[in-house]
Amino acid sequence: MVKDFSDANNTSQIKRLIRVLGQDLMSSTNPNVKNGALMGLSSVAVGLGKGCVTYLPELTHPIVACLSESESRVRYQAAEALFNVLKIARGAALAHFPPVFDALARLAADPEPQVKQGAELLDRLLKDIVTESPAFDLAAFVPMLRERIYTRNAFARQFIVSWVAVLDAVPDIDLIAHLPELLDGLFNMLDDPNPEIRRMCDVQLSEFLRSIKKDPSRAHFQAMLNILITHAQSPEELVQLTAITWLKEFSELAGAALRAHASGVLCAVLPCLAYTDEPRKSIRETAATVNLQLTKLLVAEPSPPAPGDPAPGDPAPGDPPGDADTALRLDAVVGVLTQLLHHNSVHTKVAALDWILHLYNKMPNEMFPETDAVFVSVVGSLTDAADDVVRRALAVLAEICSCAPEPGDLESSPYYYKFLQALLRLLAADDNLLEDRGAFIIRQLCVLLNAEDIYKALSKILRREPNLRFAATLVDVLSSILLTAAELYELRQQLRAMDKPSTRALFAQLYPCWCHSAVSLLALCLLTHNYAHCNTLISTFGDLEITVDFLTEVDKLVQLIESPIFAYLRLELLRGAESAELRSALYGLLMLLPQSDAFHALRARLQCAPPLPLPPLPTLPPPHSHKSDDGGPELDFGALLAEFKRVQAAHREYKALDRSRARLLDAPHS
Repeated sequence: MVKDFSDANNTSQIKRLIRVLGQDLMSSTNPNVKNGALMGLSSVAVGLGKGCVTYLPELTHPIVACLSESESRVRYQAAEALFNVLKIARGAALAHFPPVFDALARLAADPEPQVKQGAELLDRLLKDIVTESPAFDLAAFVPMLRERIYTRNAFARQFIVSWVAVLDAVPDIDLIAHLPELLDGLFNMLDDPNPEIRRMCDVQLSEFLRSIKKDPSRAHFQAMLNILITHAQSPEELVQLTAITWLKEFSELAGAALRAHASGVLCAVLPCLAYTDEPRKSIRETAATVNLQLTKLLVAEPSPPAPGDPAPGDPAPGDPPGDADTALRLDAVVGVLTQLLHHNSVHTKVAALDWILHLYNKMPNEMFPETDAVFVSVVGSLTDAADDVVRRALAVLAEICSCAPEPGDLESSPYYYKFLQALLRLLAADDNLLEDRGAFIIRQLCVLLNAEDIYKALSKILRREPNLRFAATLVDVLSSILLTAAELYELRQQLRAMDKPSTRALFAQLYPCWCHSAVSLLALCLLTHNYAHCNTLISTFGDLEITVDFLTEVDKLVQLIESPIFAYLRLELLRGAESAELRSALYGLLMLLPQSDAFHALRARLQCAPPLPLPPLPTLPPPHSHKSDDGGPELDFGALLAEFKRVQAAHREYKALDRSRARLLDAPHS
């Protein structure tokens, strides 16, 4: 009938026949009637041949509607009928592609094996039609893919990925340009429980990345970076490794485009440096590469645009708005870095501190407004248990302090004393920190900044320290470092040259602070050759409270005298009458000690020196023991001694108050 009508060009009868099949019979509730109608529509298309293109809407709409029928036999027959229609219509059917694809996507997850088999045949045919047609509207199709790419059904996922793979394989179809719309969904499928789906996604993502590397100009990097940053923080190993691998390639291909996303990249990458297990070794190594690449990109000056290039801030052709914006958002970067200082991984914290230091070195003016936020977080890192973290934190703080209005003048920095005061508060609040890390921190500071400046500043602050016990303990730490640390060799040598005005001025600045610890003050005077004043100090020790701690400090001083550092002092015992004051001071120490190992060691040392009559101990110091004709300041040892007595009296009162408080706390409550 159809052939006869077609030969006679009787379109009205053809439409009438299609209407009977597609409307009247399709309204039946009997599945057999519907199946007959579907076979009839298929036969009409066969009878019309290429002429069926004229009637495609009337043919395809009722068939597509039957693909949603509850009866599986009808769904299968509809798939077969649609297959026959499309096989004849070929490229002309693309005008009706959206409803066909929508129905096919549902059939991919059909629970009936026979229907699914029919859907697979139809799917292959539709893919052939799409790939052979130059008129396929990719821009209209991508939103359909994006809408369905988040499905959780395994068969539907395989269906979507297979379509993405087929389209990407067609040379004339540029799917890379639309990749930002599909990338997130593909990454979501990488953690599918089905290994086949994971494999398909992994292969396709690798193929996309290969294409981008081959021709980076086709890719919208800015539009994809946030997607990669999100998935680079995934707990799933494959998802995270794939995302970070993409970031590594983008860091080389995208160039300055990565700058605007630096905070997100750092947030994703730096925590990966914490991985120590073998399965995630590749993630850690790839993350380290991204971090290194970003370090280079972040401080690189953007190259001037070539003639004909878009001006900064203007989107390039084909790019989404803002794609050319490569400005570094420094406040966001600093926010991420300071947050990562609280991470539980040493490697991550070290990397964050290295970044902060790097920014201060390369962009000091831009970083200055961020210093308040950085300062608080970095000072907190000084309590970290890892030496590397503390060392990096001190390097950052030293750099902050060095950014002074007057180069070389630390005191002109608004953060110098603020930092040292914050450090002392930390040490005062935690005895363990002071005992375990105090010396380490101060030694590092002396390396990073000028040791003399550090000692002068700390001495100035400690003179106003209300916690006298802490002040005495810290002075002992400072004294031990000064006398023993290799980092302070130059400062020790400087203090030995008391004939210089600058050295006498330094001694005068340190002295009031050193008064908190009698033994440390004695060691300072021995170091500076002020032996007469040593004798005067020792003569006052009888009025002090001689405790076990005090004797322990004297014991340590004797050990220092026997160490290589004080070799010059021991040699001075051979200088005849000139060594009388030194001998007197050492005998004074000997008289303070109980008959311990230190006592016997010092006595043996003194017995090795040529014997000399000892001068009587002075009762009062001369008013000016150090006189000089070089125009420098003279030291008033009488005033210095008075300061020592005042500070020691304050310590006695402080200890008495402490004992009173302890008795009140221990007393039983009525």
